[in-house]
Amino acid sequence: MRTADSDQSDAFKQQAAVHALSLLKDGMRLGLGTGSTAAKFVDLVGRRVKETGLQLLCVPTSEATRIRAERLGLKLSTLESTPFLDLTVDGADELDDDLRLIKGGGGALLREKIVATASERMVVIVDASKRVDRLGRFPLPVEVVSFGLTATRHMVAVLAAEAGCEGDIVLRLDKEGQPLVTDGGNLILDCAFGRIEDPEALDEALKLVPGVVENGLFLGIADMAIIAGPGGIVTLDRDSTDEDG
Repeated sequence: MRTADSDQSDAFKQQAAVHALSLLKDGMRLGLGTGSTAAKFVDLVGRRVKETGLQLLCVPTSEATRIRAERLGLKLSTLESTPFLDLTVDGADELDDDLRLIKGGGGALLREKIVATASERMVVIVDASKRVDRLGRFPLPVEVVSFGLTATRHMVAVLAAEAGCEGDIVLRLDKEGQPLVTDGGNLILDCAFGRIEDPEALDEALKLVPGVVENGLFLGIADMAIIAGPGGIVTLDRDSTDEDG
């Protein structure tokens, strides 16, 4: 059942996605993100290409995005064929004023991070509810291999605690109540740490766990954020101060 708040959130997501269209240039190699806001952007890109003949070569960050983009008639590639991208546009579950992100709510954090870091620029599009003073309200997704899951979860808890983060760590399930399997064939642990006082320390700690493939902290990756809310569009840019759109 939809509510007025969810309708408003959808409207803000759409506004952020529309604003990001101004970044597109003919001949661009474009990374396409995953999630509800990124899906709106993909739809708009498909419409723009159809209406104007804009030439883009797109690399999707998930199978869901690939299917969506393919249905829209977008020209697709992979990082194997196109290892360097001009721009990636993606959503986020949280972002702070230093353009640090939590991503992975859609289960595609590994591919999203690979595509984002293969891009000259990463731009995040979100509604204003995703902007926080301190990361951690949204549980941090950690992608892990299935082998040794219990041991891996224990080690994640131990090393996260050493980095100042404690909370429930649960295995993500799909709609059928089975462990959710990512496009890479891995599992996801959702870590409800609350406030993450030192994201960099937590990121480094999680990298020490052999069973961890990747985590949802995107640090030093995003170059710009487009945030839509009741006051209109606000942009955060790594190379400048906040500016109203």
